[in-house]
Amino acid sequence: MKRYLTAFFIALSGVIIFVGLRINFEWNGIVSWGLALICLIFAAYFTKYIPNEKKSKKS
Repeated sequence: MKRYLTAFFIALSGVIIFVGLRINFEWNGIVSWGLALICLIFAAYFTKYIPNEKKSKKS
């Protein structure tokens, strides 16, 4: 399950940017880009759970 979190957080950051910039209120750009950055940091963290094909072929 953790291997899919990278794709989930990348997609979520795209949705946050798309929806967040469509809504028009004060400080919206900072909030949407901040949340997207946090999602991308989580996506980078969960890349360690993506299996490495080179290691599985050698075993």
